[in-house]
Order: sequence, then structure tokens, then C-alpha cells
Amino acid sequence: MKAVIFEKSRSAAALVLRDIEKPIPRNREVLVRIHASSLNALDYRSMQMGIGSPKSGIFGADIVGLVEAVGLGVTRFKPGDSVLGDISDCGSGGFSEYVSVVEDVLVLKPAGVPDEIAAAVPVAAVTALQAVRDKGAMQPGLRVLIYGTSGGVGTYAVQLAAFFGAQVTAVCSARNVAQAHSLGASEVIDYALEDVTASDRSFDRIIVINGNHLLSAYKRILAPHGICVMVGGSLRQIFKTMLFGPFLSIGSRKIRMLAAKSNVKDLEFVIGLVAAGKVRPVIDRQYSLEQTSEAMQYVSEGHAQGKVIITI
Repeated sequence: MKAVIFEKSRSAAALVLRDIEKPIPRNREVLVRIHASSLNALDYRSMQMGIGSPKSGIFGADIVGLVEAVGLGVTRFKPGDSVLGDISDCGSGGFSEYVSVVEDVLVLKPAGVPDEIAAAVPVAAVTALQAVRDKGAMQPGLRVLIYGTSGGVGTYAVQLAAFFGAQVTAVCSARNVAQAHSLGASEVIDYALEDVTASDRSFDRIIVINGNHLLSAYKRILAPHGICVMVGGSLRQIFKTMLFGPFLSIGSRKIRMLAAKSNVKDLEFVIGLVAAGKVRPVIDRQYSLEQTSEAMQYVSEGHAQGKVIITI
């Protein structure tokens, strides 16, 4: 089979298309012929930092495809089933024609959802769900500020907050204002024109996906008993949240950090919303498997408007 391998030497690192041996499903594993995958921050950040690379050398957490064969003990799937999943806990492997993974990380793909659309869902949508519903304890009528709404997680966060009945204010660049409105934001702020953290406004919830302000700046615009959820951002911001978040959470205003985890129940929930037309995956670009390196370069630049898909 063909697969894109991360090859690292003393002088360089690159994603290279190779012919490798097709996997054979072991006990409790299913062999999936992959139709589409998508890129996530966990892929390119692992490459940039030089840590956390899959043992196989094949990145790609999100997969959609057909079950081709099953190993002993598999009870949930059979050959011919359309499935999707986040396979990051199984060593990834989505940038290839086939992968063999334990059945527990996969769910059935609704018949009406195209493969490229479904591939945009697992990591980003589940991350947004856990930030909004779980860490953010979203409720109808809450005033919610979502900072950084143009990428994969951000586009889902806006829609999910609106789905749960919140009044959403989105912060993004000028070119993404119309998109944020179309996804359900009642108000959109261009961060180049207004620094909302310096205003006299307050919000019941703040979801920070791609912000670069001090934690104290977000806390200042939190309403009493408000919650700020730090989802992503730079590594520097993540470390600051881990170190100072607990101290800044003394009192009624809380700073929480999300460490998203793959969860098939959450995935079934969000793909169900997609199938019902209540959530719309936003796809920026599609690349072929041979163009994975080019796609990774584009995503790592941080300007993607939604998800970037690899069709296989």
C-alpha cells in the first residue's frame, strides 16, 4: 500500500510517499481502507517539536473509510461497513491507504454524510464539544465569547455554543467575519479593529482557541461565576495556563484548561448533528495523498478557514 511517512534525519525532516506492507488485523482489530483523512494541530506540532511521532511514522488521526477485514473477537463491525474515528490513541496512521485499529475507536458513518465531510469531524468537533459542553458547562442564554473561530475547532465551537442556546460573540480576522455569522454567531469582532479584552464588557463563558492575551485579560472580562476555557494557542500559552490557571481561579471566576480526549460517544453525538444538518463542517481545501506534505505546510501556517482534507 501507499503511505506518507515522516522521515527525519540529522539535517532535515520530510513527509515522503512510500510503498509499505499492508497491515493485517490482529485480535479485536479492523482493517480499514481509508477514503479520507484530515489534518490537525496535533500532527504538525508533533513534527515541529520532534516529539510524539507515531511509531509507524504515519501521521493522521482522523479517518473515514470502509471495513475490509476484521480480526478475531470483533463484534461491532463487519466488512463493508462505513466507519470513521479518531485513531490518535492507536498510533495514528491516517495518511495511508489502509490502517488496522481496534474496533473501540470507530463509529458507523451515517449513510447521508459524504466521506470528505465526515473526515473533518473526529478530532476538531469532539474537541469543541468537550470545550463548550463539558468544560464550559454551556446553558441556554449564556453570553459566550469564542476567541479564534476560523480553524477547525473554532468553526465547530461557534455552532455548538449556538446549538446549546448561547448568545455567541466571535473574535476572528476580517476575512472570516461573514463565515462566523453564517455559523451562528450573533456578533463578530475583528480583532484588528477592537481588543475585546480591553473593553468594559463581560461574558459568562470565554472559549479561547487561538488567542495570545494574558490569562488575566480574559479573566477581567469574565462575569461573576464565569468560566474561561483555554483550548489551544501557542505552547507558551498552554504552559502558562497549566502554571497560573489554578491561582487565577481562586474566587468565582474560573480558568480551565481542556486536554481533549478521543471519545466514541462524543463522536457519535457530533456526527449525528452533522447528519441531521444541525452542525456543518467547514472545509477549506482538499489535497490528494501525494500532496500531504503541501497540505501540512499550509495548515502549519495557521491561516486555514476550517478543515483541510486528504482524499485517498
